[in-house]
Amino acid sequence: MSIPAQASGAPDAEPDDAEDRLRRFATIWSRAIFPSTATSMTRPEFEQHLLPLARGLSDILHARPFDPAPANKVGAALVAAHCTDPDALSSTLGVVDSYLVLYCGGNGPVTLSTEDSRARCARMQHALAGGFTQALRERTLAEQEAIARSALTARSNAEEALHATEARFRAVFKDAAIGIGIADLEGNVLEVNDTLTRMFGGLDHHVRSHKVNEWVHPEDSPHVWKYYEELVRGEREHYRVEKPYYRNDGTVLWTNLTVSLLRDPEGRPQYQLALMEDTTERRLLNLRLRYEATHDALTGLPNRTLFFERLEKALSADDGSRFGLCYLDLDGFKAINDSLGHAAGDRLLVEVADRLQSCATAPGEMVARLGGDEFVALTTGPHTESEVDELACRILGVLATPIRLDGRELTVRGSIGVVEGPAGERSAAEVLRSADITMYRAKSAGGNRFEIADAEADARAITRHGLTTALPAALERGEFFIEYQPLVHLGDGTVHGAEALVRWCHPQHGVLGPDRFIQLAEHTGLIVPLGRWVLEESVRQANFWQERHSDGGPLRINVNLSPTQLHHPRLVAETVDVLERSGLDPGALCLEVTESALIGADDDLLKPLRQLAEMGVDIALDDFGTGYSNLANLRRLPVSVLKLDRSFTRGMQQHPADPVDLKIVEGIVSLAHSLDLAVTVEGVETGAQAEQLRKLGCDTAQGWYYARPGAPDRIHALLLADAV
Repeated sequence: MSIPAQASGAPDAEPDDAEDRLRRFATIWSRAIFPSTATSMTRPEFEQHLLPLARGLSDILHARPFDPAPANKVGAALVAAHCTDPDALSSTLGVVDSYLVLYCGGNGPVTLSTEDSRARCARMQHALAGGFTQALRERTLAEQEAIARSALTARSNAEEALHATEARFRAVFKDAAIGIGIADLEGNVLEVNDTLTRMFGGLDHHVRSHKVNEWVHPEDSPHVWKYYEELVRGEREHYRVEKPYYRNDGTVLWTNLTVSLLRDPEGRPQYQLALMEDTTERRLLNLRLRYEATHDALTGLPNRTLFFERLEKALSADDGSRFGLCYLDLDGFKAINDSLGHAAGDRLLVEVADRLQSCATAPGEMVARLGGDEFVALTTGPHTESEVDELACRILGVLATPIRLDGRELTVRGSIGVVEGPAGERSAAEVLRSADITMYRAKSAGGNRFEIADAEADARAITRHGLTTALPAALERGEFFIEYQPLVHLGDGTVHGAEALVRWCHPQHGVLGPDRFIQLAEHTGLIVPLGRWVLEESVRQANFWQERHSDGGPLRINVNLSPTQLHHPRLVAETVDVLERSGLDPGALCLEVTESALIGADDDLLKPLRQLAEMGVDIALDDFGTGYSNLANLRRLPVSVLKLDRSFTRGMQQHPADPVDLKIVEGIVSLAHSLDLAVTVEGVETGAQAEQLRKLGCDTAQGWYYARPGAPDRIHALLLADAV
């Protein structure tokens, strides 16, 4: 190949010395073959790599004797430098032919003739081409051999890996702790391991004799066979479900089943692989734990947890169904526990549970024990309005038969709250709360009966509960205040004193009278601090009046004492402390005690009252005549005032007055005066009543005829009017 000087990048000026000419030749050579070279070197690096080869060609050209054979090594060196493309050889031969003699012909010790140089150059080209071809052939053979050796090694490794994989699969398949089975897409069982065979009872033919789609169980989930059909059609790669099977002996095997689809090399569905974990024992354990968690350990009845599940399910039905609930609490069960012991009480509860179960055997009925001596019976269906009453009657009926324990016959009574209504209107908590409230209403009515839930009664009970919980904070926030109702002297119509009546200014319910919260305060024990506050405020107010009363006469303040306050050990000490700090004379204080609180009172209860009476504090017997009045008992009570209940004076509002009431009041007044007791009358509403009571000898009176309970400044206004 001939390469023109300009095309190959020949310089315009000839190089000066031999080394420059040699380098110029190497530059031309690198530019000619670099584009067809598969080397990682840059072109300048590649030029430096060709420089020794160019020097070798120059030396061969001038050697004596001339031998072109070393040019073979130059051709081989090109192959070693990754110049293996045929264009690289042809370009090299063209460069040698055109530029070797031109740039290197004068580099030897003796100048060669042009004919000799060209002849030598031609023979060197043949030798170079031969070396290049031989090296390229050897390289190709070596690469082919390496490829063949690699292929052989890869095949050998693949065969070994396949063998190892198959061995591992067989080991896993045979010794796996879970059952493994392989079936075709028609459901034919092709292979099963020993574990799966043992899971089904140990008979291999029993497993292989069935197709996969024949292993149907009544408790199969609806989606199990839907998943199976999708898998064999190739629409699903795998699925996992909990599935029961029948063993060959008829018992049930529960499994966690995982089924996967196996495809052929073209991706077509071919087999199905099933992995089964035996969960039968775990399931039985879970069922046992579930039973223990949802059933009462003593009676075996469903407990509160399971009952709420059933009740919520019944209440969430949207098919127009109804429900009926009986909430039972045994009357007097605590007395049985306290007298006969808890073991006897437990046996009694077991017997009660058995009897209750016999009452609720119809579909949709259940009995549960909520705890202690509380049981519930639930009935559901379209006719619960009549069925729940019948159920309550049956429960009271079975409880009526005495229970024999330790040689004793015990009569069991119970109070039942009944709630009935349509599903979907109330929550389970609301229903049970209503039943609980109604049950206590039945208990308050004497027990051994059932009451039907009433929305208004429930609301009142809920309000009472709300007031009870709000009482402590109400006292701290100062929500209580006192109104005063004047006590009028019947002889001259002057204000003799006032009765302190506590009120509660409730944030939601407005002003509440003592009938709404005093009983609640009694039950919670708050009556003691509340009573002390009333006493302090009343005494302070009375002292204020005393200082401003024009004639300086005593103005009495009447304060009510509850039964709980009577039993409080610091009653006397706190009363003395209040009087001393206020400076009020003890004779200006009258403590009112209800007659019922002193019925059958012993000396220990009367002792603090006697101590207060000895100090000069008056004790009034409030609501006299409403209890089991024992007139002879008045002699031992440290009282100085009788307050007649308004029921004795109500008959005096008409004209003419009821003669019986007149005789009774006349007798009580006469007896009281004979015992040096003053008589105060409550509930005076007309002038006729006031006049009759004055004629009968009553000392003081109070009622709407004179003034309703009001703010303390109203009493002050009445005092000023009396003074005028």
